Amino acid sequence: MTVLLILGALFALLLIGVPVAFALGGVGLGMLIAGGLSPLMAPQAILSTLDGFILLAVPLFLLMSNVLLHGGVGRDLFAAVQSWVGHWPGGLAVATIISCAMFAAISGSSVATAATIGTVAIPEMLSRGHDRRFVYGLLAAGGTLGILIPPSIPMIVYGFVTEQSVIALFLGGIGPGLTLVTLFILYAMLHARMTSGARLERASWAERAAATRRVLPALALAALMVGGLYAGAFTPTEAAAIGFAAALAITTLWSRSLSWSGFLAAVRDSAVTTTAILLIVAGAKIFGKAIALYRLPQEISALIAANIDGPAMFLLAVSAVLLLMGLVFEALSMILIMTPVLLPAAMRLGFDPVWFGIYMVVMVECALITPPVGLNLYVIQSVARARLAEVARGVLPFLALMLATVAIMRAAPDLVLYIPFKW
Repeated sequence: MTVLLILGALFALLLIGVPVAFALGGVGLGMLIAGGLSPLMAPQAILSTLDGFILLAVPLFLLMSNVLLHGGVGRDLFAAVQSWVGHWPGGLAVATIISCAMFAAISGSSVATAATIGTVAIPEMLSRGHDRRFVYGLLAAGGTLGILIPPSIPMIVYGFVTEQSVIALFLGGIGPGLTLVTLFILYAMLHARMTSGARLERASWAERAAATRRVLPALALAALMVGGLYAGAFTPTEAAAIGFAAALAITTLWSRSLSWSGFLAAVRDSAVTTTAILLIVAGAKIFGKAIALYRLPQEISALIAANIDGPAMFLLAVSAVLLLMGLVFEALSMILIMTPVLLPAAMRLGFDPVWFGIYMVVMVECALITPPVGLNLYVIQSVARARLAEVARGVLPFLALMLATVAIMRAAPDLVLYIPFKW
């Protein structure tokens, strides 16, 4: 009953328009006071949250992705990939998916990935006869690779909340990320054979060389960050700082595509997003402190153990809950609200916390393309000036592929765990 009252109060606040951060913090503070606990625990929880070294990576990764976005790196990246695979069946769609994956490896942001590649790819694909709903769904879903392929801001937040290694989470995302890219490419090629999307002419070797030369610094940046993290040369926060400095160098010294106004816009966008993220983290910390003191995770774990038969049923139940939550919550809110509740039960059933973190991120990806709150839907709607219903219908096949990836992860846990722990 206590759980239902708490969730009811939280949903009521959200439905009347209270921002997520203040709804979480308000419910948590109310729980502390109602339980006869000191309300001073709330500011103490906030201070202990916001002085975390690992959270410095969030604004730095956002700065890096916004500098690359305003510096036009996505345009050059798409052109380079298109020169190599554009003549394949569904070549433009394949180029779009690969471009999303590569930009994800240097940005860590789903919204930035969808906006950057979508701005270039949508007009190109529509002008060559591709179905509108397929194009919109492809870009909305392709953008979600930004939070699965490392670096990833949701992984940083999950690692901070659970005290798991962020580097292990980054590396654990590589296998599922590549699996999802492969499934998207296979579907795009199958769709091309079933429809009349035009195929590009094969680019010459000179054109390929010229296009690739323009994006070599961005590719080197992605290799530096992933390689340095895996080798232990720097922490995720240091990687974010190096990435931001390198992104500035690429866009100002190499391509000279970042104007002063573009830089100011990148800083402003990053500051706004960082403030929103940190407020949500602070509110969720108060909420998490309260539910821990009320021993709700232990009660939920006992309830699950008594009523759910085995790990497979647990995953099915959690997946259904997260999909439903994706209708009203955005990505970070889902991770911050549900992780303290679900992780103890998952570990009791034998799930590795790193594996469970990647599973949570994939399910959050689904939330990013689930109406009415899916942020990527609104990004693509804005970029393409399309109707939300068109974008939402277009993502359904890709949503099914994401859920198929979860099934593959369950059948083969080493898809997540091999690189961080066994390689």
